[in-house]
Amino acid sequence: MSETIIQCKNICKNFGEKTALDNVSIDIPKGKIFGLLGPNGAGKTTLIRIINRITIPNSGVVYFEGKPITRSDVARIGYLPEERGLYRKMEVGEQAMYLARLKGMSISEAKSALKEWFVRFGIQDWWHKKVQELSKGMAQKVQFITTVVHKPSLMILDEPFSGFDPVNADIIRKEILRLNREGATIILSTHNMESVEELCENIALINKSKLVITGGVNEIRKKYGNNNIELVYTGNSPLVSAKGIFNVISDTLHQDSRTAILSACEGVSSNDCIQAVIQQGVCVNSFREIIPGMNDIFIKLVTEAN
Repeated sequence: MSETIIQCKNICKNFGEKTALDNVSIDIPKGKIFGLLGPNGAGKTTLIRIINRITIPNSGVVYFEGKPITRSDVARIGYLPEERGLYRKMEVGEQAMYLARLKGMSISEAKSALKEWFVRFGIQDWWHKKVQELSKGMAQKVQFITTVVHKPSLMILDEPFSGFDPVNADIIRKEILRLNREGATIILSTHNMESVEELCENIALINKSKLVITGGVNEIRKKYGNNNIELVYTGNSPLVSAKGIFNVISDTLHQDSRTAILSACEGVSSNDCIQAVIQQGVCVNSFREIIPGMNDIFIKLVTEAN
């Protein structure tokens, strides 16, 4: 079992009559990129704020490396909130230095690390610009830097790609992967399912204050697959369903081959299907299991829960 950095145990949070979190328990593995998913208003941001001790739960406990989380533990967390905010009248460098100093860095440490980050992002000429002169994307680069500059062991990034064009989103994506390779645990809260599949090993889906599912991305994708197989073969005629083994969903003729989508019956393996296909006198060129994407699973689970 993977070592955990954060354990949320039976977290409940109410705001008056509204239940934001209802008995939510999640383990976040150390050294992984963990996706925190859910539609708007599901409770994700509330959970993030509880982890950061911005909000206190009505009941339940958050553990940091096996012990109830403390204020000193929060200093080891870098938090990029969805609600961006910089002091518009301050110079960019001054603002970045201020936020780095709040995380416990000395003046020399902060200046050296920030200069390195500014060069990496190609924004070294912005140091003396006023924050109000920056575009939204530029400001978000600065906020990303101030989130990670103190090398926190846990980074919580809430919609980190929001507002970025594809080029800059790719820069941030590569930095997330690099920081993770260097040992950081990252909680990624996003609606971008493509990013989840590319970056995350584990996820949790929250909907209407409740935990719907948690686990490894690959395991969840396989679990919610329809047991379908795409088969490319060569033969004189289309495949026909094999009773108790597979049903043919579609069969399309190409120039020199055919592509069929088969639905395997319950308990039937891909190998069983291939053997049954071969018995129909065709030559199998290739096959693959059709595994649904996280976007399809997200929609399915949220729709069913609603």
